[in-house]
Amino acid sequence: MLYKGTLSRKKEVIIHGIFWLLSAYFTFVKNPMQTQFSKPDLFYSTYVVVFIATFYFHYLIVMKQVFKSSFQWKKLVAGIFISYLFFTAMRWLTEQVITDLLFGRINYTYPTFLNYMFDNLQYSSTPIIFSSFLWWGIYFIRLLEYNKAILEENKNTEIKFLKAQINPHFVFNTLNNIYSMVYFQSDKSLPAIEKLSQVMRFTTYESQKEKIYLSDEINYIKAYIELEQLRHQETEFVNFISEVENDFIEIPPYVLSPLVENALKHGATSRENPIDIRLTANKQQLTFKIKNEIGTQKKDKLGGIGLDNLKRRLEIHYPNGHQLQLTQAQNHFTAELLIHLS
Repeated sequence: MLYKGTLSRKKEVIIHGIFWLLSAYFTFVKNPMQTQFSKPDLFYSTYVVVFIATFYFHYLIVMKQVFKSSFQWKKLVAGIFISYLFFTAMRWLTEQVITDLLFGRINYTYPTFLNYMFDNLQYSSTPIIFSSFLWWGIYFIRLLEYNKAILEENKNTEIKFLKAQINPHFVFNTLNNIYSMVYFQSDKSLPAIEKLSQVMRFTTYESQKEKIYLSDEINYIKAYIELEQLRHQETEFVNFISEVENDFIEIPPYVLSPLVENALKHGATSRENPIDIRLTANKQQLTFKIKNEIGTQKKDKLGGIGLDNLKRRLEIHYPNGHQLQLTQAQNHFTAELLIHLS
């Protein structure tokens, strides 16, 4: 399903409740002024049961599969045909088998196969059509809200990226360190300039794209870590283990790196208790876990795009397709992100 926005699951249930109340009113109320009601017989009652079962079979299973990836008319036609067969089979089961066992009555007396199938083609059309239109209505409301949220998110994050992608202190300190390296003719000066250029290139160009390769995000993270090590004039305080089956998996930019920036900014930097980063990814899912000791340094309000913004981006790009767990225990902070890619 799409990003729910204001149309939550609870509101969707309320819409269904209103739909069934209106259906019951126009079906059973003959004269509201005199409170006259229609009394359904046995086979009308069984039809209502089959109607509701087919309605939700088509709504919850068929339509969801039809729109699971890209829409195709062939899938829709096949889905409608499957719902028709479901209706016909359910009606035969209830009106020709169950009612015969319980009440000794059947609705059709020895019908031919073609006549029975053709007759149910007409009766099945109502629940299938109603179910389709209700599903489409809710789907397009969510689609409009999703597109609106994407536009707002892109506009807001563009400003946030320009203002807070890279901590100014991070850039200034890195440049000062590079200046010292160049002055003392250190062999690390050129690699440091290359890493800073790589970070700035990513924040300038890649962040504007809707999707980037996972390998690009990994390279940005590695360059960021190396520059942080340069700033602290200490190495080996980060363990980064990556097990990726395909580097060309596409993800939105800045989905993983905010967790790294958060750990580097707020975590303790020492070889004794290094920041542990583990990434595993295949075609089906991506898992990203970071564990760090909580540092005692002053929190810098200028750095990173923030975990709140990350949560918002994940909700928009992976609705019902991600889990982000943030836990703090025994002076350690753990962030674990799971994304379902297909």
